[in-house]
Amino acid sequence: MHFLYNVLTYLLLIPFAIYWLIKGIGNRTYLDLLPQRFGFGFPRLESSIWVHAVSVGEVQAAVPLVHSLIDRFPGQKLVVTTVTPTGAARVAALFGDNVQHCYIPFEFPNAIRSFFSSIRPRAAMIMETEIWPNLFRGCGVRDIPLILVSARISPKSVTGYRRLLPLIRETLSHGIVIAAQSQADADRFLELGASPSRTLVTGNIKFDVEPDPDISSQGERLRENLFANRPVWVAASTHDGEESQVLSAHRELLKSHPDLLLVLIPRHPERFKGVRDLIEKQGFEGVSRTDKRVCEASSEVFLVDTMGEVPLFFAASDVAFVGGSLVPIGGHNLLEPAAQGLPIVTGPHIYNAVEIAEKFVELGACRIVTSSSELAVAIASLIENPDAAAKMGRNGLTVLEQNRGSLERLLVLLEPLLSEQQPG
Repeated sequence: MHFLYNVLTYLLLIPFAIYWLIKGIGNRTYLDLLPQRFGFGFPRLESSIWVHAVSVGEVQAAVPLVHSLIDRFPGQKLVVTTVTPTGAARVAALFGDNVQHCYIPFEFPNAIRSFFSSIRPRAAMIMETEIWPNLFRGCGVRDIPLILVSARISPKSVTGYRRLLPLIRETLSHGIVIAAQSQADADRFLELGASPSRTLVTGNIKFDVEPDPDISSQGERLRENLFANRPVWVAASTHDGEESQVLSAHRELLKSHPDLLLVLIPRHPERFKGVRDLIEKQGFEGVSRTDKRVCEASSEVFLVDTMGEVPLFFAASDVAFVGGSLVPIGGHNLLEPAAQGLPIVTGPHIYNAVEIAEKFVELGACRIVTSSSELAVAIASLIENPDAAAKMGRNGLTVLEQNRGSLERLLVLLEPLLSEQQPG
């Protein structure tokens, strides 16, 4: 089946190229280092430790791991790969010259051979959900230890993987260590053929992310300067079809809370203009971050059309709605607003992190809503009851504290592998 998979990858070579070029027309950053996706232009290194993080969310989750690797292996070059330009920008902003960034190659065998021969990893760590047969096999045949960090598979994904079970079973057979987020995730990997002796539950590394100690004070200053200390709720990481529901909820909220401000943060930068047009089309008085002006008393929506400022605007808000959840995306990171002590509201589509959401709901740190009207009711309740909102925020901090430790468990697995390995 692996042979057929390789045939398919080559058949898709031209469609992949066309798709990437079309993406580049709308967002030229997709053309940056495009040759690397096809196996050209990688840095030439004597050896490295390789961490793969698909996009912004995975890069943010990898922060404690990357910092620990920099501290513990100061003489070793660290390579961080991403798929998206937004992920690449986040790598540059967070780590600067301390790491070498490049784009991960497509699944073409020649591209993968070029990648491995260039960066020569001693060990590889792939964040969360990525399963790539040729990349994994590339590590196995070169005796490069591979750990799937905070590994997870949703029940929905398992159904798809079962259709390719022989290929997936072979992919997971190359001595891969699976550091699963939860026992449920570990069981799903075992169902797909993972080795029981190499499948462990280490928890979610996202719980070990330490917020910038200055972010709270920075958020307070930003709120005072931009919002004049009005009540503020933030809708972060929203998707197409979700902003309209958020704006509908905000319209309802303004009837009883006319001074309430919505901070709206779309997930993808290429959608900033479209969301700005939507705000205007629906008749709201809007201000954008790139306008570089403060909100007037008449301003109703503040659009964050910049990258990397989500934690700052969490710190400047009273209540957080986490997007990707009122539409079937699977939900996004609840831990960032929790780290700022915010009460959290999210939608029902949270299958990307069900276990995390359940922990928050169980301890009273998060409310789940199923519609724009329920969202309006939940936000109004928290704005009107600051004591209850503060308690939810404290409960969220408790969830974070109770679930720390994944990073240390991961490093216990990693350090013996690195001490034994020579460059691959």
